[in-house]
Amino acid sequence: MVMCVLEEMRIRSLGVIEDAVVELSPGFTAVTGETGAGKTMVVTSLGLLLGGRADAALVRIGAKSAVVEGRITVRPGAPVARRAEEAGAELDEGALLISRTVSAEGRSRAHLGGRSVPVGLLGELADDLVAVHGQTDQQGLLKAARQRQALDRYAGDAVSAPLDKYRAAYRRLRAVVAQLDELTTRARERAQEADLLRFGLEEIAAVEPLAGEDAELSAEAERLGNAEALASAAALAHAALAGNPEDPEGVDATTLVGGAQRALESAGAHDPALAALAGRLGEVGILLSDVAGELAGYADDLDADPLRLAAVEERRSALAALTRKYGADADAVLEWARESAERLGELEGDDERIGELAAERETLGAELAFLAAELTAARTEAASRFAEAVTAELASLAMPHARVTIAVGATEVPGDAEGVEVGGRRLAYGPYGVDEVELLLAPHPGAPPRPIAKGASGGELSRVMLAVEVVFAGTDPVPTYLFDEVDAGVGGKAAVEIGRRLARLAKSAQVVVVTHLPQVAAFADRQLLVEKTNDGSVTSSGVKVLEGEDRIRELSRMLAGQEDSQTARAHAEELLAAARGDGE
Repeated sequence: MVMCVLEEMRIRSLGVIEDAVVELSPGFTAVTGETGAGKTMVVTSLGLLLGGRADAALVRIGAKSAVVEGRITVRPGAPVARRAEEAGAELDEGALLISRTVSAEGRSRAHLGGRSVPVGLLGELADDLVAVHGQTDQQGLLKAARQRQALDRYAGDAVSAPLDKYRAAYRRLRAVVAQLDELTTRARERAQEADLLRFGLEEIAAVEPLAGEDAELSAEAERLGNAEALASAAALAHAALAGNPEDPEGVDATTLVGGAQRALESAGAHDPALAALAGRLGEVGILLSDVAGELAGYADDLDADPLRLAAVEERRSALAALTRKYGADADAVLEWARESAERLGELEGDDERIGELAAERETLGAELAFLAAELTAARTEAASRFAEAVTAELASLAMPHARVTIAVGATEVPGDAEGVEVGGRRLAYGPYGVDEVELLLAPHPGAPPRPIAKGASGGELSRVMLAVEVVFAGTDPVPTYLFDEVDAGVGGKAAVEIGRRLARLAKSAQVVVVTHLPQVAAFADRQLLVEKTNDGSVTSSGVKVLEGEDRIRELSRMLAGQEDSQTARAHAEELLAAARGDGE
């Protein structure tokens, strides 16, 4: 039972489509229509619902925005349902509603289950919902990396488990190698840096600066340089406060304040206010006496020693030489010394670090070689099964004599080149191991296996692509498969076989196919026609379900280009009858 089914999409103002509802079958739905009618917009719409890149050019001319809405029935407990509920989305009677809006300015919004969500969340859900394949995917399958990815996907845990360990070891090895390269290639620069640091630290150590010393010396130099002026000022101030012994008639501040205090005290008994003022004058007198005493001590202690001044200036000069190079003041110089000592310790430990990294590189290289060998073994085993399964599918797609093989190889490198030792050979390695995977096709007996890029025609490549996807459906299924004209370049019996195989795939999954082949469309459980009308100014497209006579007419058009051709109608009816008989 299919876990999720895309029931319908509503498309508004997207490309040539003005407003259309695409009703899909749980089984096989074929989307047909004339070239330019807008079939590709159906694929584009689904891509937007699945988090694809928004492009303002997709918005219909004259419209403010394009809107795509989808309704997906979801079984309770399905991974998609759990992830949607974790994001706060709600199911609507067992269905998940998704919408995507693209404005004419290029802004994009996404909603899931009635809740606004990041567009990236739709992309996360896409992996569990739909596998989209078009002609670009066929071209992608020609690339070696895509072929390796296909094989790894088929192999499952047998490859993914060792691959995860390999990639973790690979990332660590690359980091170690980068550190080694940095340490060894910059050895000269690092040695020069160490020499400069040592010189600076030795120069600072020779001076032995102290924190705040330069500020203290500056203040001392200022005092020593102006000692005479300072002494004279202190003497004059002292005389003004305490009197001059050589002038007994002179008046000083202390005497005057004392006289004022005594005058107030004698009258203070009559008024508390005067008594309070007398007390304050007493405090002033004490303060004046203290200041006068300190001025006397200052003058006695002041030393106008020129030798001390010379020593201070010499010390300041030594500190200035450091501050010019290593910091704005003595504190900054000391901080530079601390940081530089730490950095020098790092640089001097490089040799030891290089040895440690070299040893780790060897250990990681051995681990990588072991995991690479494990990956190669798992891929080689899976390649045989994968090739047999794809070959069997090709027999059902009108290629009964074709044979697919998958070569798993590696590139040897010289002993002095970077690589890993696997089985006695030194092999080039990368983030996914040492293996080079190549899909080979022998289309008929006697033909040598050749890379599908060189040995497969367009029609053969379409069938190989379909065969690969059918094999995946049996090992790693998704609920819905969308094929966008993967039947290009195919016709005749091969087209009938493709239709038959898609119908068989639709028994276990939902299949949507955009096709131009009537042989394929005839096998569909539901056929949708994308049709356009032109009123001379605006082209709009609609999508309708074809049944009965309408389906016969469309298949006739696809067969002969004429809806009313009796021969084409007869052939169309025969195709439908054969397809229905095949499905019963």
